[in-house]
Amino acid sequence: MPFHLASMLFLLLLAGFSRCVPIPSGMALCQNIGYDTMRMPNLLGHESPAEAVQQSASWLPLLARECHPDARIFLCSLFAPICLDRFISPCRSLCESVRDSCAPIMSCYGYPWPEILRCDQYPADHLIKWLHRLIFPQASCQDCELEEASSSKDTLETFCRSDFVVKLRLTRLKYSPASLSQFSLAAKLDVLKHGPLLGGQIRSRIELWLERDATCVKNMTRQHPRGGTFLVTGTVQGEHLVVNKAYAWQRRDKDLMAAARKWKHHRCRN
Repeated sequence: MPFHLASMLFLLLLAGFSRCVPIPSGMALCQNIGYDTMRMPNLLGHESPAEAVQQSASWLPLLARECHPDARIFLCSLFAPICLDRFISPCRSLCESVRDSCAPIMSCYGYPWPEILRCDQYPADHLIKWLHRLIFPQASCQDCELEEASSSKDTLETFCRSDFVVKLRLTRLKYSPASLSQFSLAAKLDVLKHGPLLGGQIRSRIELWLERDATCVKNMTRQHPRGGTFLVTGTVQGEHLVVNKAYAWQRRDKDLMAAARKWKHHRCRN
């Protein structure tokens, strides 16, 4: 029998089986979402907080991709529904908006949008259809990858095209299920170019990137599991940094070293 939200809610409420419990501290998906208690069983049929924590963890990599600004709200309304006098279901347009932006990312890694999150099971609403297509960019499979400088000249051109160029050091943290980030940022940052950002904004934006863009960080540190020193370049998009290129800071990469030395006196072509 296909999963049917209304039938499940009716049976849960009729049996008086629903109860309010604290959102577990280990549920990283739903920390700091504006409320701290949830209903059990939840809207996905998980009967214990431990089960909900275990199942919600599989969505953290997708959340880190920032495929949709309301992905966390949508998922937490199912994994950790707010504890009111009745269940609050997500609306259909929210589901469709998140699905249309995030499903392409999931397909990049061979995962379909799950049947249990089928959007037509949720109540309709009166929001303008397809509005999200005008607001949210389509998701992409492209990610930053660690690379070596091809030449000092090309690397300087990359610096010129970028909004920011920062040399930073990452140190691996012990695993924490309450955090998306697996690395900490060293106290010292070497900012070669800050672009539109003020000097005091650089660190907070880098820390936000470190927390949110887990896939890029994973690619950078694949061959450096304990961390290391890296030089990253990219663009500023609103409150977020998008890292386009990343280099391991190593003495054998002479082109990168040369570009960094020359940058202070380099004049970019308009």
